[in-house]
Amino acid sequence: MISYDSIYGPDITQFIDMKTKLGFKYTTGKIILSQIDQLAHQHEEKTKGIRKEFAQKWCEERCNESERYRYDRIRFFAQFSSYLCDLGIPSYIPKLPRYPNNTFVPYIYSQKEVHALFKAADELRSVKRNMNSCLICMPALIRLLYCTGIRIGEALAITDEDVNLEENYLQVKDSKNGKERIIPISTSLVVVCKEYKLYRDQLPIKNKSEYFFVNINGKKCGQGVRSWFKKCLNKAAIYHTGNNHGPRIHDLRHTFAVTSLASMAEAGVDLYASLPILSNYLGHGSIGATNHYVRLTANMYPDLIRDVDMTCLNVFPKFNNYEAN
Repeated sequence: MISYDSIYGPDITQFIDMKTKLGFKYTTGKIILSQIDQLAHQHEEKTKGIRKEFAQKWCEERCNESERYRYDRIRFFAQFSSYLCDLGIPSYIPKLPRYPNNTFVPYIYSQKEVHALFKAADELRSVKRNMNSCLICMPALIRLLYCTGIRIGEALAITDEDVNLEENYLQVKDSKNGKERIIPISTSLVVVCKEYKLYRDQLPIKNKSEYFFVNINGKKCGQGVRSWFKKCLNKAAIYHTGNNHGPRIHDLRHTFAVTSLASMAEAGVDLYASLPILSNYLGHGSIGATNHYVRLTANMYPDLIRDVDMTCLNVFPKFNNYEAN
């Protein structure tokens, strides 16, 4: 639980409460607003109303800070200043810097690499006893991420109740955009999930949680998943560059989106029809976010979609960055 100790503490709490009631998770906002609160506390601000000098201090460039994070820092600061103005508390609203260019392009796994990842996950072994290990869930988890395109956070938040292995679907409730959705799953994936569940339920777990993917001790899987995935990348001979440059576990989602579009194009489905379907399936906030994958698919499968009306590529506004998670 984050505490706010400056004179703006009650206002920050009310502001965050308003945002969450509107449906925003506001995770990053909470962190940044706590930093604003700390700065105000350090400067011993006594009266409400953000001064220009205080805003300029906040907006100063920091060492080893990305342009994107600085932009977000100033954006959340400006939002809070605007909120104070709406409350009748005159506050300085800083001008946002230019939105940083982002040249990030997601890694798209080839079919050969995907099969190599599956094989690597199946062959994972633990060299020492670790009750917090996520090892048991990795073969099923990687296959589920690739076959459904859901986010890693969504997958780890799935409970037993959310996975229906009789009617072949899973329900995503804890979504990035707050959208609950039902994801149909293939028969082969159902077989994988049933096998995982069979072995999972044989573990000597005393206090098993409600989550579908659990550690050996029965608790929800966490950050250990990414460490095991890096081991899968090494075993599959897929070079990992580090520093979050990928390939990443989240790139399985990007791979699903591109291969799905390519499959629909191959089946003769018009892009105008396939984009809304894929957008809802992925849980995107807008079709514009899904439109990135049209351009990726066009670059990777030029012959496949050669006869498609390429004006579809520019129906939606171009964004500077791909979805981060």
